Amino acid sequence: MKRSFTAAVLVAIVAALSPSLSAQWPLYPIPALPKGPDGKPNLTAPPPRTAEGKPDLSGIWMRSEETDGPNGPSAGRPPLALFGNAGAGFKEGLPFQPWAAELQKKRAADHGLDNPDALCFPQGPLQYHLDPQPREIVQLPDRILIIYESNYGLRTIYMDGRVLPPQGEPQPYWYGYSVGRWEGDTLVVESNNFRGALIGQPAEGWLDTRGSPYTDALRLTERFRRVNYGQLDIEFAVDDPKAYTRPFTVRVDQRIVADGSEMIEFVCHENQMFLKLTGRAPR
Repeated sequence: MKRSFTAAVLVAIVAALSPSLSAQWPLYPIPALPKGPDGKPNLTAPPPRTAEGKPDLSGIWMRSEETDGPNGPSAGRPPLALFGNAGAGFKEGLPFQPWAAELQKKRAADHGLDNPDALCFPQGPLQYHLDPQPREIVQLPDRILIIYESNYGLRTIYMDGRVLPPQGEPQPYWYGYSVGRWEGDTLVVESNNFRGALIGQPAEGWLDTRGSPYTDALRLTERFRRVNYGQLDIEFAVDDPKAYTRPFTVRVDQRIVADGSEMIEFVCHENQMFLKLTGRAPR
């Protein structure tokens, strides 16, 4: 079948197959939720802290719909990334290597039909930060878990003092191999050993839904800062010399889900119709 789907149709298909916050479990009040004199949640209150005195990042988080505005980000801050375009905040776009620019154009021309999200594969690390579905952070003494409602993903950040393994030593991970440490009140996470573009299938190595690629050479550094009770700021620094001519950094803004919503199961392969709807089902 000829691929005649437009990007709008693709988005509609993915949206139709995705649960939303309106379909969550029954609400359950959040313990110790700070409230103002009017009894409403005070999301600008100081962030909670662990017994060790570090900010507690635990909670269910949604991407913010805030933008940098017409004047761009504040001085010294990287631009906000978009789910559909990681480089939207750069006047000249992302600094692609020539082959990576061609691959991104091809993926976009195919209307994202090999996007890992649509094919029930784990998304790229920036896609997961920006996906419209929620994610839950569970902060433990020796590791931090990020549970993604989208495709039921699970990422582990080791906090036990280990260092990153050499590139290529462990098998490549969809989520990368991640280790974290605290610098003051900022959680710094370094990751490598990703499954990237050019290694296997077309669904690997997507930074955003327009198909900006990354490779197995990606060295990722994230800086998580809980600004207050309700806001999580993440700086996302990409160093991938195979795909980009220079490193670059973008920003993600997330907001706490404070109404007591819980995430629900997302079993992507259950009644998966995407391949059939795009004319690629096995015959």
